[in-house]
Amino acid sequence: MATAPTDRTRVRRVPHRGAYERETIEAILDETLISHVGFVHDGQPVVIPTLHARLGDRLYLHGSAASRMLRTLQKGVPVCVTATLVDGLVLARSAFHHSVNYRSVVVFGTATLLEPGEETVKVLELFTERLVPGRWADVRPPNRQELKGTKVLSLPLDEASAKVRTGPPIDDDEDYDLPVWAGVLPLATQVAEAQPDPRLDPAIETPGYVARWRP
Repeated sequence: MATAPTDRTRVRRVPHRGAYERETIEAILDETLISHVGFVHDGQPVVIPTLHARLGDRLYLHGSAASRMLRTLQKGVPVCVTATLVDGLVLARSAFHHSVNYRSVVVFGTATLLEPGEETVKVLELFTERLVPGRWADVRPPNRQELKGTKVLSLPLDEASAKVRTGPPIDDDEDYDLPVWAGVLPLATQVAEAQPDPRLDPAIETPGYVARWRP
């Protein structure tokens, strides 16, 4: 299903890279760990990196109840959330045409505050399971005081678009005969060996879900 582009989400620079299918947008959001949240606070533009999680057609942000970002967004101010995955360095024959293969999403809208309760706990579980599936069942759930000190905001994906670049470099025709190496250097996130907490009981083995993160 494609989301009809709006004036804010329509890709104008290299428009053929724009993607409005909900499946593409959701897949990028689900794979990206960090997003950047842009808003205006006291007349000053602010962009904050944060974790996000998606459930259905809504994007969730969470953090301390004292967070400037969350306290501002819950007032209904316009917000722009971006998420980007870098898949490769694109090396062209000319300096001008060097680029990056990437997948990105931009979401516009206004966020709403979830009232503390079962829905909030469900979203916090979603955040935990998104990082490491299976982790929520092992850990202590948030207590009443921790829930009181946490805010969760919901942002609809009604106004969102993706932009994607793939493939080799695109050089000027006259440059293809230059004796210069050109191509793509793929990039991927790798998980290193788990580092146990120094205070961990030595009898506790590394869980299988942690080991599965290894490439």
